[in-house]
Amino acid sequence: MDKFYIITNSQKDDGLKLTDSIVTYLAEHGKHCQVQQAGQKLEGPYHYTDPDLIPEGTECIIVLGGDGTLLQAARDVVHRNIPLLGMNLGNLGFLAEVDRQSVYPALDQLMADDYEVEERMMLQGTVYRGKEIIGSDLALNDIVICREGPLRVVRFKNYVNNEYLNSYNADGIIISTPTGSTGYSLSCGGPIVSPSASMTIMTPIAPHTLNSRSIIFPEQDVITVELGEGRRQNQEQGLASFDGDKEIPMVTGDRIVIQKAGVSTRILKLNHLSFVEVIRQKMRNS
Repeated sequence: MDKFYIITNSQKDDGLKLTDSIVTYLAEHGKHCQVQQAGQKLEGPYHYTDPDLIPEGTECIIVLGGDGTLLQAARDVVHRNIPLLGMNLGNLGFLAEVDRQSVYPALDQLMADDYEVEERMMLQGTVYRGKEIIGSDLALNDIVICREGPLRVVRFKNYVNNEYLNSYNADGIIISTPTGSTGYSLSCGGPIVSPSASMTIMTPIAPHTLNSRSIIFPEQDVITVELGEGRRQNQEQGLASFDGDKEIPMVTGDRIVIQKAGVSTRILKLNHLSFVEVIRQKMRNS
């Protein structure tokens, strides 16, 4: 690799010291690198990163921050089809595999073309009010549909390929990718799935039932979640949240249609560890 681009979270890299050091290190080895800060939300079609600023021919995007920064960057730059490498400046994450101590060995591997590229499935979610589309976005980890306001359960009606599946009285529903299976879904009792898989996981949040479990669907299935009425037939308010960031308000009768996106995120993998070994290490350190 010769042409790099850095998306850096300036809130985690104080004074951009590490960012500048990486740029210098790459330049000393005859490589080209540009930087974009991604700390504040952007106006317009993008969230935190403007992909139009990334030069043509860029071979790798280095994301400095953590899993959250990488998730934000992935949704903005996915259509550029450039592989991402996360460098973690905070707590240990599942997506950003490189920590501060291994930054320069990681750069050496990239320059030596010693890496693998993993394709990660994404989700497309579109919110409807009747026949009108009121919002749409992508997610690499998950789309969460939850209540908004007072602490009370809401009824969620679930359909698969337009066929009624079930209803949950719960705080919310998580629709997760395999990549997101180690995030919010896991904390709600969902299964751990290899990130290289292609499937969708439905996990209820705090359901008011004793026999509720996660359900796994093949990648081609289309899942629809409708926000139901409250216990007193009141109109409820809810939110559809994409990767814990963008939120689209919903009310009773609104529905979100979720399916596999037509694009995928490309993640660079340097450590050559199997998924089993990664999980074993995470469980040992937890």
